[in-house]
Amino acid sequence: MKALGRQLLVEFYGCDSTVLNDKGLVRQALSQAAVKAGATVVTDVFHEFNPHGISGVVVIAESHLAIHTWPEFGFAAVDLFTCGDDIDPDPAMKHLQKEFKADRVSIMELKRGVLDREDLRHKPISAEKVLA
Repeated sequence: MKALGRQLLVEFYGCDSTVLNDKGLVRQALSQAAVKAGATVVTDVFHEFNPHGISGVVVIAESHLAIHTWPEFGFAAVDLFTCGDDIDPDPAMKHLQKEFKADRVSIMELKRGVLDREDLRHKPISAEKVLA
């Protein structure tokens, strides 16, 4: 099955709340994750909420990485969308797990733009795994 893109919806649980509430650390971790995946970073934008939480996006030539953090719950949600077959998300997600000190990670993968099967056009194809 040929897809135009691959999207990972990643949930990090049991994270260090201090890290998740530090815009500089979150920005650095996400940018480094993009590089570890083999992506080409174009730009980034991050916003710090009061009293807590960070949202941001790293635009990559191959698409994007986005994050939303909830430090008060030790939780971060990351979206990695890529086009093409050159990006390896595993080193990126392992890097974020380490940087956020997450004790559990859940990943759901979607194939986007499945064009070779008419009956699948409006049905997402997904797989889910949990990193130990």
